[in-house]
Amino acid sequence: MNHKIKHAFPKRYNPTSVEDRLHAFWHEAGVHMFDPEDGSPIYSIDTPPPTVSGDLHLGHVFSYSQTDFLARFWRMRGFNVFYPMGFDDNGLPTERLVERQLGIRSYEMDRKIFQHECRRISEEAEIKYEQLWKRIGLSIDWRYTYRTIDDLSRRIAQWSFIDLYRKGLAYRQKAPTLWCTECRTAIAQADLSDLTRRGQFYTIDFELDDGTSLPIATTRPELLPACVAVFVHPQGRRDLEGRKARVPLYNQMVPILIDDTVDPEVGTGIVMCCTFGDKVDIEWWYRYELPLVSAIEPDGRMSEAAGDFVGLPILEARSQILERLETAGMLLDTNPIEQSIRVHERCDTPVEYLVTDQWFIKILNYRNDLLEAGDQVEWYPEHMRARYRDWVDNLQWDWCISRQRLHGVPFPVWYCSDCGEVILADDGQLPVDPRDRSPDRSCTCGSISFDADNDVMDTWATSSMTPQIIGKFFEDDQFHNLVYPMSLRPQAHEIIRTWAFYTIVKSHHHFGVVPWKAAAISGWALAPHGWQKISKSRGGGPATPDEMIDRYSADAVRYWAASTGLGKDTIISEEKIQAGSKLATKLWNVARFSEPFLGDYDPQLKRSSLTPTDRWLLSRTQDTIRLATKAFEEYDYSSAKAITEAYFWHDLADNYLELVKGRLYGQGGVLRDGAIYTLYQALLTTIKLFAPILPHVTEEIYGKLYASYEESESLHRSIWPEGDPTWGNELADRFGEALVETLSIVRRYKSKRHLPLATEIERLQITTDDHTLRDQFNDIELDLMSATRALQIEVVEDLDPSLQQLSSEGIQIAITFEAIQDA
Repeated sequence: MNHKIKHAFPKRYNPTSVEDRLHAFWHEAGVHMFDPEDGSPIYSIDTPPPTVSGDLHLGHVFSYSQTDFLARFWRMRGFNVFYPMGFDDNGLPTERLVERQLGIRSYEMDRKIFQHECRRISEEAEIKYEQLWKRIGLSIDWRYTYRTIDDLSRRIAQWSFIDLYRKGLAYRQKAPTLWCTECRTAIAQADLSDLTRRGQFYTIDFELDDGTSLPIATTRPELLPACVAVFVHPQGRRDLEGRKARVPLYNQMVPILIDDTVDPEVGTGIVMCCTFGDKVDIEWWYRYELPLVSAIEPDGRMSEAAGDFVGLPILEARSQILERLETAGMLLDTNPIEQSIRVHERCDTPVEYLVTDQWFIKILNYRNDLLEAGDQVEWYPEHMRARYRDWVDNLQWDWCISRQRLHGVPFPVWYCSDCGEVILADDGQLPVDPRDRSPDRSCTCGSISFDADNDVMDTWATSSMTPQIIGKFFEDDQFHNLVYPMSLRPQAHEIIRTWAFYTIVKSHHHFGVVPWKAAAISGWALAPHGWQKISKSRGGGPATPDEMIDRYSADAVRYWAASTGLGKDTIISEEKIQAGSKLATKLWNVARFSEPFLGDYDPQLKRSSLTPTDRWLLSRTQDTIRLATKAFEEYDYSSAKAITEAYFWHDLADNYLELVKGRLYGQGGVLRDGAIYTLYQALLTTIKLFAPILPHVTEEIYGKLYASYEESESLHRSIWPEGDPTWGNELADRFGEALVETLSIVRRYKSKRHLPLATEIERLQITTDDHTLRDQFNDIELDLMSATRALQIEVVEDLDPSLQQLSSEGIQIAITFEAIQDA
């Protein structure tokens, strides 16, 4: 029985109307829905929740599309894919967005009003985020959507803190802490970046206890009031050991100590120790039990210890102190240097080290456990494992999780006003804001007077629990056990040290398992000019995602994203997006060409009608399936795309279709069936292999050509191609190479003579030393005539010497043109 195609292909592919219609179809048909009751193996994805800190840009489309390639592949492989989405909308990045939009700092507003504005602005941004994700074709199950500030997220984050505290893994300590004076909060080691800049070494005249000069070089003269000691190397000025020096302008006498961490080659080889200029100062402060003098306040202004410079911003204080030193003749020299400084990655503000009360999670004592946990993860690409190991190997601090901000998850903690005991909220109270209510019980000392902890958690303290948030921990243990540990964590490489590491920490501390089987690490999308990473908060690149989709289509933008493998940075290339648009158009045109012939497709077509041309393409199809599938299974979607694209353009479109046009148009009798069967299988395989990357155009082609034959209504719920073992054929492969080379010889011949490819050839002779291949050529006379426009085909042992002879790689042909002879 013949099946007739009901829907004619429009001449031109219109991605705008197609994409919008398909999004509605996918939603209504539940194509992307996860079914907890399905018995199929589960593939669960710990999708990165985009930080709500500005508009999404092409860098986000680049990395999130790559996750979708994998989700769609594993769904077609028969897995029950759990692919949720979240929005990271608590913490500092969201606060800074709101501050920019409102033109006011958070500490200048009422806490609850500011929190309300954070939620309002976040919700507005998240609507836009969801619209873009749907438009680009992410196969998200939107029923599983969360916000890191919603009730469940706050409850899980607070439970995590309480569980860690009870296990002795969370502690509060007053100690030198990394501090951002711009954001006015403590930060963690993972929040630091290195910034190289031009600086100055100022050589300042300290005075020894005998009144002689002691030159000391520093880059931070504003810390003179906090100078508590001077250090020299044991192989340097050993004669200074035990003596004292007077600090210029402030006149305090400080001890001169010996320590081998001093670099005698830097500056004058003599170093002042201030509380605190860097981590070395902190180590010396602890080791030698030095006094504490705080010269800088949390807001980045000088403290009372600075004397005449109290209240000045740091840089202004530096300038005035230098001026005062120079006037007094104490500024001996100034030398420019290039220095690397530690800055807060969110705002590029140089960090300070302030003594504050903060909450920490223990990680330093668990370095080996965390290294072992990282080794259990499959990292794609593999070299990203080294980034994780390097980070763990170089940990210097426990994880500081408290932040002095307003919009975040509060610590579920009160302090007894009488005895200072820590009071934790009960599980039934979670989520709780201790500033708005009291604990449900009195202190063990009998007091009922409490002070709330006013800090909020680092946003990573919440997002490190995303497997539990999306797994409905607390709400549905059975569901959580179904999806956790998860199959995949996709994320960018710069947050291996934060999101990946902290999630492994939490999973180890809470559950003793690794949180996911594999981690797929994406690179950055870089601006075309300058090779700089684009970001939401610092400008979104040369064009918005919507502009590129409007101009070229979602599939075209996804094609660009698929052109670079995991872990690799790439520039935003409009040229590659254009190539994706051309590929979608070519797929459409091939499908439109095939439509009238596939309307005659019958599943019972006999394979006995296959010609050597058909067997060659089927063998190439089988090999392409094998290679593309292997690449996808190894998370190498870029190679899978390249493999499929080469097959489609070179084998199917450029050669096979040209060869079989004669048969398709009815000149081959029963051999037409072989061409229809082969074209059906080849084109279906092509759109299936492209489906994870180009989901829209492939779905549209499938719906018009294949849905009535195949079992699935949607291409994306169909079975990933497996081909047929009988298609693989070594002879067919050898013959195909010879056949394609023959066509190439003819095309080059015409091209060099500026002849149209449709120019007819009067006579074409073919020979090869391989007798088996000569037999194959004898069986495809009609195909050769179709592709070469030859009026006469002869497969011979010896070429006619009167004809022009050409050869290449084992194939020889002789050729003549009627028009040339007449001339």
